[in-house]
Amino acid sequence: MNELLWYVSRATGVVSIVLLTVVVVLGLVTSGRRRPTGESATIVMALHRWLSLGASVFLLAHIATAIAETYVSIDLVSAVLPFTSGYEALWVGLGTLAFDLLLAVGVTSALRHRLAERTWRRVHLLSYALWPMAIVHGLALGTSGELLLRGTTAACAVVGVSAITWRYTSTHGDRERRVAVAAQEWS
Repeated sequence: MNELLWYVSRATGVVSIVLLTVVVVLGLVTSGRRRPTGESATIVMALHRWLSLGASVFLLAHIATAIAETYVSIDLVSAVLPFTSGYEALWVGLGTLAFDLLLAVGVTSALRHRLAERTWRRVHLLSYALWPMAIVHGLALGTSGELLLRGTTAACAVVGVSAITWRYTSTHGDRERRVAVAAQEWS
């Protein structure tokens, strides 16, 4: 049984990082300068939300099986309070911190209609911190003998960094007009 939990923990961890990467990329697309419009924007946003939920479910399964399996000692406190694990405190702690930030993003997203837009946006920006923490957690604790698992996490890192680079280097489609308007003298 313990061996099964170990495999489920690893599998759900990899699925979680893949889904989290897709969610981050979709978030970057919807917030970017070249964001989709019309129906495609609705589809991308719906995918972002639903895959966020899916990533959360797989992450909870990853955490539960990591606690339940006894090959390494990770307790419930270490799953919520960063850097308290007796096993690989730094790497487990990064995963825990990423989880805590994900909780903050998820809770504020669920309460978005009750929060100021600015507050929601600031908390949502924590995704830029939690995603790399999750990547490092996966690379550091991933099964080194399993190239597929470690390679999947590394591929997620490449995809995510590429999407972030695209997001911050893309220009507005009407760049020339914006420059001309900005250069005008206003009275």
